[in-house]
Amino acid sequence: MHERLERNSFIIALLLVSVGFGLLLKPFFTPIFWACAVALIFHPLNRYFLTHMPNWRNLAALLTLTLCVIVVVIPLLLVASSFINEGTALYRKIQTDEINLSQSLEQVRNAFPRFNAFMDHLGIDLEQLKQRLMSGVMSAGSFLAKNALALGQNTLNFFISLGLMLYLTFFLFRDGNRLVDLLIRALPLGDEREKMLLDKFAEVTRATIKGNLVVAITQGLLGGTIFWILDLPGPLLWGVIMALLSLLPAIGAGLIWFPAALYLYAIGNPSKATVLMLFGFAVISLVDNVLRPILVGRDTKLPDYIVLFSTVGGLLMFGISGFAIGPLLAALFMAFWQIFMREFLNAPDALSNGEKEL
Repeated sequence: MHERLERNSFIIALLLVSVGFGLLLKPFFTPIFWACAVALIFHPLNRYFLTHMPNWRNLAALLTLTLCVIVVVIPLLLVASSFINEGTALYRKIQTDEINLSQSLEQVRNAFPRFNAFMDHLGIDLEQLKQRLMSGVMSAGSFLAKNALALGQNTLNFFISLGLMLYLTFFLFRDGNRLVDLLIRALPLGDEREKMLLDKFAEVTRATIKGNLVVAITQGLLGGTIFWILDLPGPLLWGVIMALLSLLPAIGAGLIWFPAALYLYAIGNPSKATVLMLFGFAVISLVDNVLRPILVGRDTKLPDYIVLFSTVGGLLMFGISGFAIGPLLAALFMAFWQIFMREFLNAPDALSNGEKEL
């Protein structure tokens, strides 16, 4: 009886300490997650270095981290810097009436009278919608151009998180295998189940991040390039925005190029508008429809509708990191239920069977 009491007390204390430690790390959830993700993605490279220098684990980890910074971090920082500069320049043009946003929106309204009637039929006040749109654009531009202190604070926070992520990534490269073995021994779920869940975590993380980033970069490059070819303002700015929006499956980049094409029609430039519309539907959208199911859906072994809802839900809950966290949670959810059905209910994998029948 006394031994049982001690055991239960220890387990309760263990849970309390674990929850407390989890709350302690909560502010660093994003850099910890991305450190794990980067370590998983670049693990093959780190393993390659280790095969050629098995006694130099620190050097292998440092080389892998250095290449990661050169290939990923520095280009992202350069693009982010250019994005802010172009956004600030565009805002100043709007502020000085070099670009008359109100006049441009009025041209669009006059060019599509049937659309105006349709919106009126739905009870939507286009004038109020125009004012809200202009207010939103001016607020976003004002944030980039005027709030230097807030932007500096956000930049400082970003670099602190980046430093923590890179610091942790180094140790994950160096000691990752030992940490995984320790985790398997510590968790009370059964070694085989834990290995399967960790494999699923690694598989889905690699697939979602690499797949979504390939789609985002491709759509951003294509969108920015066609804007540059058509001599539209801010091609880099809109290319980056299209890349970010492309993290939303199905709609994504179309939120930029489709209204831009309508605007070109409205201002009497049908040739550019037609080129942009055709390129958007035939090339930019095709990238999303073809590459995303191949790179994300196939490797995660998740149905397309689960990928869509988990991605959007992840973005709403976790911000930009949600495009990877959402599908990961969905995959772990399905993996847990598959284990439960197979081992506790002796049921076959209904999802897989259903996919095979389809």
